[in-house]
Amino acid sequence: MAKTFRAWDPAQGWLLPPSVMELVPEGHLAHFVRDTVREEIDLAPILEAYVEERGFPPYHPALMTALLLYAYCRGVYSSRTIAKACEERVDFMAVTGRETPDFRTIAAFRRRHLKALRALFVEVVRLCREAGLVSLGHVALDGTKVKGNASKHKAMSYERMLEQERKLRTEVQAWLDRAGAADTKEDRDLGEDHRGDEMPEWVKDKQARHAKIREARKALETKAKEEAKKEKRPPEPPAPTAQINFTDAESKILKTGDGFIQGYNAQAAVDASSQVIVAQDVIAQQSDMGCMEPMLDQIERNTGQSPRELSADAGYCSERNLETIEDRGVRGYVATGGHRHGTASPTSAEWQKKGPLTRTMRARLRRAGRRSRYRLRKVTVEPVFGQIKGARGFRQFLLRGLDGVRGEWSLLAAAHNLLKLFGSRSALATA
Repeated sequence: MAKTFRAWDPAQGWLLPPSVMELVPEGHLAHFVRDTVREEIDLAPILEAYVEERGFPPYHPALMTALLLYAYCRGVYSSRTIAKACEERVDFMAVTGRETPDFRTIAAFRRRHLKALRALFVEVVRLCREAGLVSLGHVALDGTKVKGNASKHKAMSYERMLEQERKLRTEVQAWLDRAGAADTKEDRDLGEDHRGDEMPEWVKDKQARHAKIREARKALETKAKEEAKKEKRPPEPPAPTAQINFTDAESKILKTGDGFIQGYNAQAAVDASSQVIVAQDVIAQQSDMGCMEPMLDQIERNTGQSPRELSADAGYCSERNLETIEDRGVRGYVATGGHRHGTASPTSAEWQKKGPLTRTMRARLRRAGRRSRYRLRKVTVEPVFGQIKGARGFRQFLLRGLDGVRGEWSLLAAAHNLLKLFGSRSALATA
């Protein structure tokens, strides 16, 4: 007797069209993100940008915002991949109501509303606070290096710029001298159908490259003058090793554990009780040293209060930073650059050169040993970077320029916090 199977007829029509609510199961992340954006997030900064009544109606900003946040939650970042998902994936259809914005529309929306989208992060932090996910009992601060949308091979030092400018100027001038030779030679070399004074493509390319290098050189010289003026010292030429990238001039060559990258330093302050990001930023510098005070300021703006405890690695350790923590009444646990490995004795000449606050901090960490609150840093902020870069596959910024990558990092942080909020509400629903 033959086995009976369920009927399968892909061409079978639907008696009634399905609702988007039925595309994915109840309690799905797609429903959560869509409804949170529609009902709980203030989109006024985005809506206020639409003042022109003429023209074809655009996609609703709430739809586009929910789409971007959901895509970032799912590790989908490219505008082309997001547009494709809107056509092929039912979870994306549940967010958009089966609308299908193309990739240009998605990219333009993200680019146009970067500043407003950065404010979304603060809105999501507010929701996390209201849900009891932000206690600020202990906050861990750290930075991670992220590749920019530029190749490190497209960077050039000031010294090499000067050398290349001289070389290109000589080559182009040599061709211009040859171009002024006899007409008969030009007819033989270039053909009778040409006037003989047209500029070959290779010369145009060299002239364009010369102009680009000259522009980059002037940018470095202007920056050097501004820094000299700020520091009230006589202006000097840029250092020979000073570099600028032709693709993304604001990105920098940064050292990582796997070598050097052309990119940015992304910062995050994370609440230890829930791994919710309470402050975030991006800088174009190798060192984390200057981020301590701005991040503390942002925590206060975003949450209305300072953390009771703060942990950070040795990249943030300086007398000024430790004084800032102390002045704000925050109990600090900041690595001093040697306490873990025992490379320097508290009585050694090296440590005698350290400031009093650094020596006090080192004594605090050594006294507590394995019970030190500093241990919370590793299990608080580092897993967050792992979730963003490993689990959700974010390894490189798509946008260029510091403003662009700051907006993109804000979206990533907001999406991360939405996932934490979704997890907490799901746990309550099933409890």
